[in-house]
Amino acid sequence: MPSPPPLPRIALAGAGAATALGLGALGWSLLEAKAYTVRQVRVPVLPPTAPEIRVLHLSDLHLLPRQRHTIAWLRALGELEPDLVINTGDNMAHRRAMPTVLHALEPLLERPGAFVMGSNDYYAPQMKNPARYLLRDARRTDAEGPPPEDLPGRELGRAFAAAGWRDLTNRRDTLSVRGVPFALVGVDDPHLDRDRFPAADGGASGGDAVVRLGVAHAPYQRVLNAMHADGCGMIFAGHTHGGQLCVPGYGALVTNCDLDTGRASGLSEWPGAAGEPGSAWLHVSNGIGTSPFTPVRLACRPSVTLLTLTRRTDPNA
Repeated sequence: MPSPPPLPRIALAGAGAATALGLGALGWSLLEAKAYTVRQVRVPVLPPTAPEIRVLHLSDLHLLPRQRHTIAWLRALGELEPDLVINTGDNMAHRRAMPTVLHALEPLLERPGAFVMGSNDYYAPQMKNPARYLLRDARRTDAEGPPPEDLPGRELGRAFAAAGWRDLTNRRDTLSVRGVPFALVGVDDPHLDRDRFPAADGGASGGDAVVRLGVAHAPYQRVLNAMHADGCGMIFAGHTHGGQLCVPGYGALVTNCDLDTGRASGLSEWPGAAGEPGSAWLHVSNGIGTSPFTPVRLACRPSVTLLTLTRRTDPNA
């Protein structure tokens, strides 16, 4: 049998270039996953007489006990001296990570704060086919229901609450920051269908508050719409990882929920376009962590955000 003809040199060169490009992208994505940064934005949501308020939004830590560099970076965030901390969940990625989370967030737990939980506060991450995230809804389906919880999310929530952070797990609460009264409303993780939007109930509804804040882990449209209808001036969420593997110059390909990719991370308005009357501000954190099975990020640098809440520009607002 005759030997097959040799591949053209141009084909071999192209294959070699593609391999080099792929290896380069993989190496960069591994490095970028540890290139933590603090983003800063200003949000005109306060009434005309209010002072500026600095809110640190952190999400999707996915901490492992061995991540000393990450822990040190998180502890240093206390030097930002935020007026309020919002934690939108997915703190743990290991069954023994709860002490790690509490140690990493110890300086921030001394600040006023509020929190909700995400799926990876209740269930440990598992190896999954990455292609499933290209589906519109990549959630686990099981006719017999979810498995027993194997992460201490409830215990972590009690520790946060004992430190003074407001637990917004399907709850309302109120908080005064620099003399400004806030009403808070939150839900348990919508990605697990655990969200139950709380009814208004007297004092916890924040009748005297000048700003209402909504807090959720996963920014599903049903939750964003409910918070907007409830009068929230600003909504905080995480979960998306900003797409995690993004296309440079284009952005996120997926959000792992029904939120559009244009809002995969950063500040936008819901439900309308920028500047549309009646919209709420929406901030989606791209988080700082990853699943331990896919420890990569591409064109999606991990971050927390320091939001400076400022006075609304509309004098009649």
